[in-house]
Amino acid sequence: MGTTWIGLIAGTLTSIAAIPQLIKTITSHQARDISIWQPLLLSIGVALWLLYGIMIHDIPLILANIIPLACNLALTLLKIRYSSTEKEDTLFVP
Repeated sequence: MGTTWIGLIAGTLTSIAAIPQLIKTITSHQARDISIWQPLLLSIGVALWLLYGIMIHDIPLILANIIPLACNLALTLLKIRYSSTEKEDTLFVP
């Protein structure tokens, strides 16, 4: 297997890695078990990789970071959205 194929497979897997969590969060309408920091920090890191790819005009790097950026930003927003409703749904525990 050549280095190009390894790069393509790695880029594909890291690009789609957040999709299962995003689907689960959307369908369950809860994000209780997701730390806000994980998708937030990933969004920042991926955005910086995307910016770097744009700056050096590297199309594969740009394309490999668009999907994870969108997914991790969506997870961050869903965590914020569902966190407010989850507090209302839980019983008061001193």
